[in-house]
Amino acid sequence: MFSSSKHCFSRYDEYQFLPHNGFVILNKAFVMKKLIILLFITVLFTHCSSVRVFNTEAATDAEPGKYKTFGFYEVKASGDTIPRNFDERLAILKKAIQAEMEKKGYRFAGSGPDLLINIGIVVKQEIQTRQTNWQNDGRFTYMGQRNYSWKSEEVEVGRYRDGTLTLHIIEAVRHKMIWKGSIEGVVPEKIDPTGKTAGQALQKLFAEYPFTAN
Repeated sequence: MFSSSKHCFSRYDEYQFLPHNGFVILNKAFVMKKLIILLFITVLFTHCSSVRVFNTEAATDAEPGKYKTFGFYEVKASGDTIPRNFDERLAILKKAIQAEMEKKGYRFAGSGPDLLINIGIVVKQEIQTRQTNWQNDGRFTYMGQRNYSWKSEEVEVGRYRDGTLTLHIIEAVRHKMIWKGSIEGVVPEKIDPTGKTAGQALQKLFAEYPFTAN
């Protein structure tokens, strides 16, 4: 959709996806991506108020009473495209997700969890422009009357990065997605090592998650 965007999921596995008209099967395939976009994941959005939650959907045949534990799909990455501090940044994001899952009553399990979480990230660069006009673009003194037209043009005034985080929560036994949701916002230039802004954004996303571990 966006020519300048980069998209990464931890991995695709053989689970059922949630379109509007029911479930379809995804073929099992491990995906190795250029994970440079993970430079931005620890501070997903500039202000929590600017975060937009969208595309949330829950499976009608989910069995929430059976889900007690959760874990993450493994992210395997190698090569020159991997940024420094990759593991540290990914850990901050997972910690924020884990905090929200624990609020729902789930326990983290390093092996054999009831639910698996797949993380997808898109970061794309946007260009902000304005139109040129006589008043703003050069106040010159002219000898004659300006009784002629002038073509207005788009002038670049700034650039920013727009980020989208998508979570897929999968029932491990049936390989079936039970919930999905996305958040979108502007990615700041500076890194927040505490992950506070990421946590605030994820609070908004998990407010739409309907299940709890009872």
